[in-house]
Amino acid sequence: MAYDPRGDHGAPGGHDGGGFVRARGRRPVTDYGSTLAHWMRNRQPRFKGAFKGEAERPSASYIVDMLPPLARVTNPADSVPTKHLHSSLNKIKHPVNVVRWTPEGRRLLTASSSGEFTLWNGTGFNFETIMQAHDVAIRALAYSHSDDWLISADHDGIIKYWQPNFNNVQVIQGHTDPIRDLAFSPNDSKFVTASDDSSLKIFDFAGGVAESTLQGHGWDAKSCDWHPTKGLIVSGSKDHLVKLWDPRTQRCLTTLHGHKNTITKTSFERVMGWCLATSARDQTARIFDIRMMRDICLLRGHEKDISTLTWHPIHSNLLSTGGNEGSLFHYLLDEPNTPPGQAISTAVYESPDPLTAPAQSIYPTHKLPFAHDYAIWSLDWHPLGHILASGSNDRITRFWSRGRPGETDVFQDKYHIGEVAAEAQGTWDRRGGRRQRQEEEEQELEDEMEGLVDQKMPLKQPAPTFPGLPGLSLPANGIPPPPPQIPGVSAAAAPVTAPPLPFPIPGAAGAPPPPLPGGLDPTNPADFAKIAEMMQKAGLPPPPPPNMFPPGFIPPPNFAAPPGFPPPPVFPPGGVDMQASDSNGGRRRAPLPSQEESLRMEQKKGNYTRVR
Repeated sequence: MAYDPRGDHGAPGGHDGGGFVRARGRRPVTDYGSTLAHWMRNRQPRFKGAFKGEAERPSASYIVDMLPPLARVTNPADSVPTKHLHSSLNKIKHPVNVVRWTPEGRRLLTASSSGEFTLWNGTGFNFETIMQAHDVAIRALAYSHSDDWLISADHDGIIKYWQPNFNNVQVIQGHTDPIRDLAFSPNDSKFVTASDDSSLKIFDFAGGVAESTLQGHGWDAKSCDWHPTKGLIVSGSKDHLVKLWDPRTQRCLTTLHGHKNTITKTSFERVMGWCLATSARDQTARIFDIRMMRDICLLRGHEKDISTLTWHPIHSNLLSTGGNEGSLFHYLLDEPNTPPGQAISTAVYESPDPLTAPAQSIYPTHKLPFAHDYAIWSLDWHPLGHILASGSNDRITRFWSRGRPGETDVFQDKYHIGEVAAEAQGTWDRRGGRRQRQEEEEQELEDEMEGLVDQKMPLKQPAPTFPGLPGLSLPANGIPPPPPQIPGVSAAAAPVTAPPLPFPIPGAAGAPPPPLPGGLDPTNPADFAKIAEMMQKAGLPPPPPPNMFPPGFIPPPNFAAPPGFPPPPVFPPGGVDMQASDSNGGRRRAPLPSQEESLRMEQKKGNYTRVR
């Protein structure tokens, strides 16, 4: 969409006159607002052609004519994410186990092996907030279909309920072993979990209790998913088996034997709902048709184990896979892309006998061999289908999108051909890349510090007001404030009387005086010297002498001293000047108070007794 690059280099190679010249660019922003507005202004019903606007062409002048994936549901090739947008990383880095877009698509939620939730902005990709959600590594996240709840599971088998504002409302002990995956039912009334104890459990969401247990796997259950519209659960295990379950009867409906190693991910297709994708550590992924209960596509091309996969939310034939070595491949299921020298396989649906025909081999439409340095643990598409987020064991969260019209250097960056080849071609500079990474880390650190400061700011306490009357302040000393003056009209002096108090003041208007505290006799006043000695032993400052004001006390105007007190001192109209003028016309400070008494008190406590 509309993307503003940072600008890595001033010239090819990254050098200009022997030095690296690079002005700090603005943060990249992927804003889909103008693209959606352009589509909504020119769209038509699909039976009329769906779109009347200018057709997109490979030129930079056609950037304004870009369309969102919703405008081209029959052309998934335009949604393949080939361009790296941004890499986001925390100040304290941990492997990213799960990435999930929030339901409205404004933020990306990542869960790390340290048990922390991190929120990243969905358009600027900058840090927003971080919180300690679990005490151990978080293994699974799932939003409800109603977008009202989030559930998370960790390595200790604990499940937590969260509201959209990340208020934790429930904690339950789901399993005793780590929970590897979880999924909501279509009506959000239940959810299923897969655990290393080789079982799956179906929980009642409202009650937070396990209703049934699905037993049948012979080893750790690594993945599970609930069909988006049907009462059907799929699970994948370390025993190389994929099982389909009936959640009502807890019965295993069928077992699929397509893979030869540990199943790493199982996921139903969300648009049509007829396909099931599975990935395993045998370097392949398979697409099953649940109407035929057999595999129809075999996804090849990975040289290492496949660790995760995800379906596109709009295009039902676009699938992305993440490899154990950090590669990111994209497949179009209706385009085999058979490499030269390989035999072209026939689609199962076009064979004479679909039940016995071998699965069609599909090769990647696009490859990103160097997307991450280590295994990709999680992939998730933006709800609009224009940005793909990936979380990896290299502790980095990366954002990917399609290239803009006219961009030809996208396929020559370090994520496609590697750092060495990109440096040889001049599309990436090692020193400049290191400097850019340092700048990005500094920027993320600033964003994180600002976000944490905003979280720790105390709430503003409102001024005391009358209940039910917002903005009306309480009167001072029971006297209501005078009414506002009208400009040009002089206010008549009206006597202000205080309203009667609901309780009598002791000693006023003939009321009995208040009782003295216990131990005090009005006929035998306490000795001032003894009080001063007791306060000195307790380390308190001595009281003022009899008939004297406390130090620093300045009486208000027209103050009448009580009987027995000397008249208050008279100060000049300008107040007390702590800086007197000397004979040379300069200014000098008033003398500081003596510190001998405080030094002796500290020496009595045992401090400052050694002579230096």
